[in-house]
Amino acid sequence: MLTAPPRLLLVHAHPDDESLWTGGTIARYAAAGVQVTLVTCTLGEEGEIIPESLAQLAAHAADQLGGYRVGELRAACAALGVSDHRYLGGMGRWRDSGMVGTEANAHPRAFAAGDLAEQAAALAAILADVRPQVVITYGPDGGYGHPDHVRAHDVTVEALASCPDVQRLYHAVVSEQAVTDGLAALAGVEQPYRLPGAGELPVVADSAITTSVDISDHLPAKLRALRAHATQVGVWQGDGGALAYALSNGIAQPVLDREFYVLASGTGPVESDLFGGLAPVEHAGADR
Repeated sequence: MLTAPPRLLLVHAHPDDESLWTGGTIARYAAAGVQVTLVTCTLGEEGEIIPESLAQLAAHAADQLGGYRVGELRAACAALGVSDHRYLGGMGRWRDSGMVGTEANAHPRAFAAGDLAEQAAALAAILADVRPQVVITYGPDGGYGHPDHVRAHDVTVEALASCPDVQRLYHAVVSEQAVTDGLAALAGVEQPYRLPGAGELPVVADSAITTSVDISDHLPAKLRALRAHATQVGVWQGDGGALAYALSNGIAQPVLDREFYVLASGTGPVESDLFGGLAPVEHAGADR
């Protein structure tokens, strides 16, 4: 029997979500020798485009944004050290559903309106192939209510029902206190973004958080990944070391040195390590 490297699998809705929500975590565990598998559910065709020079890629124009974002995601995966990237159902099987109440919700390939059983079966097949100990996705509300994020959660839960070998499921969240502290550091600092008002950023109370992963040594990798998603994310770094990023809405969000999770299933200790206390997995034959 041979000891296999630890395996981490993440399920994200669109290109850029892996970097925004979990980029530092991916980089940290990849650097430690963990096999990281990223599953992306759509190509992000409905994203709002920041650079004016690329505006015609949008869904209402040339509708080429999804293909362009494939390249952005490839660069981000390289920056983070992702060793295995897959599109759910194959590249382009499911389309970005857009925000709630938009015309994109009714597209025949919209991910959020797709067949849940088919989607879960596709993910279950990946889980059976990869055999991860730890899986990460969003909470039941998708983190901020986007239909594709909610569906990614539902698909993951449905698929895990047939994959008992997964030992832990985490929901990626954002710490209310960490964001408050990060925004305080940005207050009064001249930057290209505006500070958010109350309720504009998706955060959770720290009392609900089970796991805080230190990514301070891997911030350069996360920043490279965020910059790779130039159609969707702007990154700013001040002379004093302050870091912020913004999506197309121009709202400043602090770049934090920790990423946060809620343990949805499985047992601890998990305060600072997603794999804390888990025994090495043994497999017969040569490791893949």
